[in-house]
Amino acid sequence: MDTCSIPANTSKCSRNTMECFMVLSTQAQKISIGLLCGLFGTMCVFENSLVLYLIFSSPTIRKKPSYLFIGSLALADILASIIFVCSFVNFHVFNEAGFSKEVFLLQLGGVNTSFSASLSSLLLTALDRYISISRPSEYKLLMTRKRAWTALGVLWVTCATIACLPLLGWNCCVLDSSCSELFPFVDDNYLSGWLCLIGVLLGCIVYAYAHVLWRAHQHVAYMEKHQAQLGKQNTRMRMDVMLAKTLVMVLAVLVLCWSPVLVLMTYSIFTRLSKHLRRVFAFCSTLCLLNSMVNPIIYGLRSRELLCSLRRVLSHCRRQLKAAEESPEAESTHRSSGIET
Repeated sequence: MDTCSIPANTSKCSRNTMECFMVLSTQAQKISIGLLCGLFGTMCVFENSLVLYLIFSSPTIRKKPSYLFIGSLALADILASIIFVCSFVNFHVFNEAGFSKEVFLLQLGGVNTSFSASLSSLLLTALDRYISISRPSEYKLLMTRKRAWTALGVLWVTCATIACLPLLGWNCCVLDSSCSELFPFVDDNYLSGWLCLIGVLLGCIVYAYAHVLWRAHQHVAYMEKHQAQLGKQNTRMRMDVMLAKTLVMVLAVLVLCWSPVLVLMTYSIFTRLSKHLRRVFAFCSTLCLLNSMVNPIIYGLRSRELLCSLRRVLSHCRRQLKAAEESPEAESTHRSSGIET
């Protein structure tokens, strides 16, 4: 493992031990973090896997670019949950630091890739809704499945490349530069650049959704005025407005869950953090899992198409169970058990 001294203005901790980054000092804190990660992580993987299944098991839903982007968001949340929980619990709860710099940066890169892809998927979804509401007559020509898959491919490759820059050499060990107090081996300049990127993505999403909400408000007013004359166009408008509101809820939850983490990251660049603040950062990090867990619940409660797909799946399961209970083998087993009794 690499050994190099950390500059005095960033941390007194040696890079090759990383004990100073293990800020949970009591067993109660470790148990709390472990339970939160276990609960949120398990629910997140289950719920987002269900969303992916509902999307790609329905020929109608999976053809729509909007749901391809939502599927990308669900996949990113699944990967983030698995990688985050395994690495975070292993490091903070079990205090496992016997791995190399490369392994740690690879794990951090996986978490960063997943979160960046999640946020970028929200941006693509915002742009999709923006085009759908601002240019409805050209929507199907502008937003095709081929373009949607191309955009998702570019998104994931870009996010993975940016997240792996510390592993490829942009870290304070190689550059002998100022190190982050929150992440071992991470260069402060890289952290600043990553935060700027996240800020730009959030700004673009907020701008797109502000326009979507404004147009949605216009549509609601128009529908109330011409309720009887709209027909199919009325239904399409209602679906656009519903999906726009759903995605705004997703964005609001994302901002609420990630704001504490992003604020502390930004604060750490300009000043030294106390151990108490670094412990607060560790607990706030679990809010990321809460965000990933809440997203599919919002889809299920707000998306009529996903709800219909879920009802079809549950109905199919009930029919399968009923058929299994009424099968000849089940009846013969029931009769034989009755005779034995």
